[in-house]
Amino acid sequence: MELFSFGRLNSYKEGIMATAKWFEKDGTEKGTRELPDSLFGCEVNEHAVHEAVVAYLANQRQGAASAKGRSEIAGGGGKPYRQKGTGRARAGTIRSPIWRGGGVVFGPHPRDYRINLPKKVKRLALRSALSARAKEGSVMLISDLDYTEPKTKMFASLLKNMDSHQQKILFVIDKTNVAVVKSARNIPGVKVVLGSMLTTYDVVWAEKVILTESAVKVMEEVFKSE
Repeated sequence: MELFSFGRLNSYKEGIMATAKWFEKDGTEKGTRELPDSLFGCEVNEHAVHEAVVAYLANQRQGAASAKGRSEIAGGGGKPYRQKGTGRARAGTIRSPIWRGGGVVFGPHPRDYRINLPKKVKRLALRSALSARAKEGSVMLISDLDYTEPKTKMFASLLKNMDSHQQKILFVIDKTNVAVVKSARNIPGVKVVLGSMLTTYDVVWAEKVILTESAVKVMEEVFKSE
């Protein structure tokens, strides 16, 4: 998975307010708007982003893989054949790992892969990811969508007007809107998430991040620095 080109960020001057293109509901560009410094204006911490992505992927694992060792295989209580005179290699049990159906050597067992990160590290990682995307011009703002029923064709047209089709798009909304989710779910590479549930992995995964105006306000409230 390709992450940010962090080296490119050195060309940006600190202290400059991050901005993003602003679009209407139909994808018509209406100029630019400033992004809040609390989310999009911090110094990028690559290590925190890496830790957050690794933790997210580890926490998705079920850890349910399991294989039986030789002590867990049924049968094999007696010697399968005599020690000498058969022409075959000596064997003491059918549970042996070198036998078909025998136990597995150092096989997997159920375990917990979860990695817990401090809350401040997770917040720092998210702000770093958002700041990096903003500085490379991959963040866009759009007016709140008021879909009352699924409109996949309209949503696809919206992305095309925003020059964001055929890319991995992260569309961030402020509250659950089934119509918007259903409009986007059949379009390859589009992921709709709530602003309050946004993760660093989501931002790293996406090539373009599209935020509704209300979503930005929710994110400011939920992810404000402490």
